[in-house]
Amino acid sequence: MSKQTILGRVTQLAKANINALLDQAEDPQKMLDQLIRDYSHNIAEAEEAVAATIGNLRLMEQDHQEDVEAAKEWGGKALAASRKGDELRSGGQTSEADRFDNLAKVALGRQLQSEKEARTAEPTIAAQTEVVSKLRTGLDQMKAKLGELQAKRDELVARARSAQAQNTMMDAVKNIDVLDPTSELSRFEDKVRREEARAMGKQELAASSLDAQFEQLDALGDSAEIEARLAALKG
Repeated sequence: MSKQTILGRVTQLAKANINALLDQAEDPQKMLDQLIRDYSHNIAEAEEAVAATIGNLRLMEQDHQEDVEAAKEWGGKALAASRKGDELRSGGQTSEADRFDNLAKVALGRQLQSEKEARTAEPTIAAQTEVVSKLRTGLDQMKAKLGELQAKRDELVARARSAQAQNTMMDAVKNIDVLDPTSELSRFEDKVRREEARAMGKQELAASSLDAQFEQLDALGDSAEIEARLAALKG
């Protein structure tokens, strides 16, 4: 897989909205487990890509430095040959002076070639440096995202276990309530209270009946008194 492909995938995964993905998932925990596996796999691939890219970059940098140093070295040789040629020419040794001037030209040609090679490599080195920087940034983001995924998975598992424990507790309480002896006591207490109420009703009924009888007796006494008084008036 090319570095650009890995870079694109790293960037895409690093920008993924985990909450949105979880909202669409039928089984969030299962999806989180799969995402963690995917991210771990892609992080491993990205690390290999970063390592390979850095290795290639360092080789190019070494070659570039060698070209720079070679250009400097050939420049020094050209200068030395030119000076030697001037020295020989001033001494009348024209043919020997020409030979050193030719050596200076060869050295200058080598210097020019080394400089061209160094300049040619510079854009590639800059591009590779940018790729390495982006891969490293994406890799750091993916590792942070992986930590976020793992934290969310742990939170989800903890919430699921808590919900399961609560449901178990509520089921136990429900079962206890069904078999709760206090509910039987409550029904027995209601029965006793109804019996007490019946007794009170009978007592009130009996009392009212007795009062009515005494009232009737009082009424008979009043009637007899009235008859006696009437007889007295006539007598």
